[in-house]
Amino acid sequence: MTRVAPSLLSEPAGYAASGGSVGDFIALLKPRVMSLVVFTGFAGLAVAPGDIHPLIGAVAVLCIAVGAGASGAINMWYDRDIDLIMNRTCGRPIPRGAVSPDGALTFGGVLAVFSVMLMGLAVNWMAAGLLAFTIFFYVVIYTMWLKRRTPQNIVIGGAAGAFPPMIGWAAVTGDISLASVSLFLLIFMWTPPHFWALSLFREGDYAKAGVPMMPVVAGQRATKVQMLVYTLLLAPIALAPAWLGVAGLVYAAIAVALNAVFIGYAVAVLRERDVALPAHRAGKGGHRAAKAMFGFSLLYLFGHFAALVLDRAPGLVELLGR
Repeated sequence: MTRVAPSLLSEPAGYAASGGSVGDFIALLKPRVMSLVVFTGFAGLAVAPGDIHPLIGAVAVLCIAVGAGASGAINMWYDRDIDLIMNRTCGRPIPRGAVSPDGALTFGGVLAVFSVMLMGLAVNWMAAGLLAFTIFFYVVIYTMWLKRRTPQNIVIGGAAGAFPPMIGWAAVTGDISLASVSLFLLIFMWTPPHFWALSLFREGDYAKAGVPMMPVVAGQRATKVQMLVYTLLLAPIALAPAWLGVAGLVYAAIAVALNAVFIGYAVAVLRERDVALPAHRAGKGGHRAAKAMFGFSLLYLFGHFAALVLDRAPGLVELLGR
């Protein structure tokens, strides 16, 4: 597999030479990804033992959101060459010429520094350090190093998306605990089957751009087997917060149900016929089970962290016990 490297010496003619609209810069933040990151970060803050002033808690969540957006903007700056090639990403602000690469990099860099400094000064430096490491991991370890070099890019790089609940936890406690690590592991183990489901029906896109996603390198069948393995390993990890006392019976019951359905989707993906799609038809037709699993995977993660928050909501257990 030939690695693709972005051209830093010259830019395609389509790249903008000036800034874009407010909407374009919001798009650089990857708001859909940010929303899930913010929610998991908030959940980590909500279930952490101890108290935090509501204003300080809001600042911590804001910093997580801004840090995630900064990572997205810098990712789009670096990946502008392959984004231009892929059907899924060619409409992003830089490939369509709405925002200049330099503008995106500056925007992301300023937001990254702002989010970390505000977290440190207003909340605590443990949370700030975790936020800084998360941004570094996503930008440098995943985007610049792993993504174009190894099919394990998502397996290792998924750690970047798994840190937010630990950051939220540290915002309250100022430390890292086994309980917060269990929240990290939940997202870390969820990421490969979630993203490989996407890569199955976007395989042509990744092949065209030279990105060594698992289906491109190992084939669809091997990818599907690994997806099932990860979902099976994920099930007991998803119950760890209950075992560690972070959550109770409400969370445990919801987690069992969500994992049973997720495993069912993985089995359906494994049984589905492999589909070879030309690069120019990436994402069109076939892989119905993979598309369904990808859609459910978002509900899966949201459901776990919503259950965590509900399980720890004041008076919920007493209310259910009446």
